[in-house]
Amino acid sequence: MKKRIISMMVGLVILCGVFSVSITDVQASESEEKKVDGSYLTMEDSSKGTSSYRERGKHMMTGECSISKAGRDEIYCYGSTTANHEVDQAIVVVYVDRYHEAEGDRDAYWGQIDWWVEEAYNDYFVATDKSLEVDRGYYYRVHADHFVVEGDDPIEETFSFTNGIYLPK
Repeated sequence: MKKRIISMMVGLVILCGVFSVSITDVQASESEEKKVDGSYLTMEDSSKGTSSYRERGKHMMTGECSISKAGRDEIYCYGSTTANHEVDQAIVVVYVDRYHEAEGDRDAYWGQIDWWVEEAYNDYFVATDKSLEVDRGYYYRVHADHFVVEGDDPIEETFSFTNGIYLPK
């Protein structure tokens, strides 16, 4: 009788352990952020993206972009390109995207809502920023293309992108 009670207690402890582990796994997967086209959908107030260190070239140093909440229905977007030294031309192209949920058979995607270009000549750095009025209830992100032109060398290019930030309704 005593062995049976101990056996039942051990079985109950094992069952509780298995149950608690499966609850923990479900909670962890529910709290993971969704990733679409390289950007996580976050509830953060801002996000920054930087080009990969491995993409540096003979003239290119880095590319950077960022997005942040700037008011009730406004976002602030930024992009910059930095060269290793003064170059003939440094260029940054900034794109602002809004996330569109999947509808029926169509996949979720980032749709472009604005873009602009900034160029600098005979300099090592170019930067641009803009505040945009946007609709609430969506995720927004920035991605940028960065170019450096020097003499007859091939144009060097890299890119950067932020995570998506949510503007609640």
